[in-house]
Amino acid sequence: MQQILCKDGATTTNLEDEVARGAIITDKGQLLFPNPNPPMLDAPKKAPSAAETAEAEKPKDLYADTLHKSAVIAGMLGSIVGFGVMCPTNPAFHSMLTTFSLAVVAGYQSVWGVKPALHTPLMSITNAISGVTAVGGLLLLGGGMMPHNTIQALAAISVFVSAINISGGFLVTKRMLDMFRRKSDPVAHNYLYALPGTVGIGSMLAAHAMGVPNIYQCGYLFSSLCCIAGIAGLADQTTAQLGAAMGMTGILGGISTALAALSFPPAVFAQAMILLGSATAIGGTIGHNVPITELPQTVAAFHALVGLAASLTSIASFMGTGNPDGLHKVACFLGSAIGAITVTGSMAAYLKLAGIIKSGYDLPMKNVINRPLMAGNAAAFAALMGTASHGVGLSAVCGTAVLTAFLGWNVTNSIGSADMPVAITVLNSYSGWALCAEGFMLNNPMLTIVGSLIGSSGAILSYIMCKAMNRSLGNVIFGSYAELGGEMAKVEGTHTESSATEVSEILAQSKNVIIVPGYGLAVAQAQYPLSQLVETMRKSNINVRFGIHPVAGRMPGQLNVLLAEANIPYDIVLELEEINDDMESTDVTLVIGANDIVNSSAIEDPNSPIAGMPVLEVWKAATCVVMKRTLAAGYADLENPLFFKPNTVMLFGNAKDTVEDLATQVKGHLEE
Repeated sequence: MQQILCKDGATTTNLEDEVARGAIITDKGQLLFPNPNPPMLDAPKKAPSAAETAEAEKPKDLYADTLHKSAVIAGMLGSIVGFGVMCPTNPAFHSMLTTFSLAVVAGYQSVWGVKPALHTPLMSITNAISGVTAVGGLLLLGGGMMPHNTIQALAAISVFVSAINISGGFLVTKRMLDMFRRKSDPVAHNYLYALPGTVGIGSMLAAHAMGVPNIYQCGYLFSSLCCIAGIAGLADQTTAQLGAAMGMTGILGGISTALAALSFPPAVFAQAMILLGSATAIGGTIGHNVPITELPQTVAAFHALVGLAASLTSIASFMGTGNPDGLHKVACFLGSAIGAITVTGSMAAYLKLAGIIKSGYDLPMKNVINRPLMAGNAAAFAALMGTASHGVGLSAVCGTAVLTAFLGWNVTNSIGSADMPVAITVLNSYSGWALCAEGFMLNNPMLTIVGSLIGSSGAILSYIMCKAMNRSLGNVIFGSYAELGGEMAKVEGTHTESSATEVSEILAQSKNVIIVPGYGLAVAQAQYPLSQLVETMRKSNINVRFGIHPVAGRMPGQLNVLLAEANIPYDIVLELEEINDDMESTDVTLVIGANDIVNSSAIEDPNSPIAGMPVLEVWKAATCVVMKRTLAAGYADLENPLFFKPNTVMLFGNAKDTVEDLATQVKGHLEE
């Protein structure tokens, strides 16, 4: 063998060479397998000091954590009693408070059951359901074929923009859920879900025609329950279509109940139908034509409509109430303030996500005006509660709308692009709490229930997003990654550049592949050629799966929807915690347009600003291929040591073009 391999018939063995050492089983009669010092693919980690080891071995003191939880619960219970003390003679408030509290609990339980893959449809359906602000507008509608005064005009605008949100939101939700259907799924007869709505709404209208007293509360009740079922149905792909149908039934039931209860004169009824019909047509057109890649900014724009409706209804309600009590004042103030901050915050989010503004449009002294704006709101609230003058109170309600509008723009416009998923969920929560304030203001249980449901939904999604980034909500809204951590370890090394030809050969020879998509995939719209690549590899019995990070993309679950749009089966699309443990047994990880969510400094550098953030540990695979345009840092503006690891190769270029090239070449290799 030596004579065949070597000209002089002799070999030399360098056991210091990692490649040679890993290939040698015996040397000079000595067994050298397994290698006691295998090559280290991960960056070296600093060994813990004696003090750190001793600290880690100490029993954990749960006193502070338990005290915090206990204090929060005590504060909640005390607040409930405090509300009763503030309004001791208002039984309607006590009833509404009970409704609100139970609805928050129901919303909490419903949202926690929703799979991360369905977070984008969840946000879309909650946004559509929040269009129940149309009911608040209907309760204040009047005049004739046209409004006759300012109050009625504000109510008409509220109905109009709410209906745009309803039709557009539900159509977008349906489009997204249809994408999750697999070719092997049986025929779905979703049209049958119209039966419950027909029976419920038809029965309520029949009872109304017969003059049954108090039937409208039952109408609002079944509509509210349908809205809750709508969100709960999104817990799984198999029940998502039913959930969407129930949500739509709830909104239609609420609007139908309001129209029946109000018994409008023919002219006002015609005005309501014109507003609802024309707005539905506009919203349906938007929902039908919006590209899937533009969903984040579309949802943000719809949030703005809900906020506008809530703010206008709150102002109109205060204008139409000659002697408002304390509860009505508080509800109008909160509805106006939260609605206004939702409007401008959502507008800023829309413009940033759509790429219309990247810099500029900043308010003067943007870094110092937040506190003065909040102080101005506090002064407006004090003036409202301390005066009996209707004019002063109205000025305070309108003034807080203006102040919070500036605050909403300034805060959202200052949030970095990487934190947009959290901004969207926070705005979603705001729209719910504004709707909830409407419910207290108009003494309408459906508005309170649905508002609580949406408010808690957005709050929970915000918590999930912040946890996925290992950051607090306050830091996301008012800070940045750069403000966290100490001095980072210097990223050194030389990256290894590859080509589509080499990568296609690696993929064709693999047995297990994990693909990690990022926002770059969405921007390049590379999901369609990626679907072809995945289909080709799966036909050759290559186990291909996807790993999705909770904050990948520009809104929760956006990449799940993009992959579903390209007919990639959702059962091979897994979440971070489901797939991270499989990285070590994977032949190739293919990162497409992602950076921060695969940044190894989160694991290896305790001084990194993202230290502790859960990331997809793609570097643990035998080979990691990173597809990017350049070596530039991600939105967190941090260098990524992953690019310089010995088992990482960089494949530069446009994601769509490169994936198309890979799909063609991999198919050629596998067919040889």
